[in-house]
Amino acid sequence: MADNNEPSGAERMFGDFAPALVRFTDDVLFGQVWKRAELSPKDRSLVTIASLTTSGNTEQLVYHLGLAKRNGASEEELIEAITHLAFYAGWPKAMSAMAVAKQVFHDNQD
Repeated sequence: MADNNEPSGAERMFGDFAPALVRFTDDVLFGQVWKRAELSPKDRSLVTIASLTTSGNTEQLVYHLGLAKRNGASEEELIEAITHLAFYAGWPKAMSAMAVAKQVFHDNQD
């Protein structure tokens, strides 16, 4: 989530095109849901990674893998979570998610 001086990711992506979606993303999802105390930010990230992987929504993993690391998950934990999901979500979905993780963790380390 962006600070008050910088537009959020949703704002950069959709700005005036879909202002309601931007508000819901920033105010409700990241402003309220992600701040609930019942799960730690790391646990929320792991649940989100699992959900995105099992549903095949790998385009969202780029952001959420980085957020998971900022929330305290190690690369090893995230790789293990995706590996584990191969048996529950299906091999193709896990392979697609792992390709994104490899890109995020290794291809961006210049």
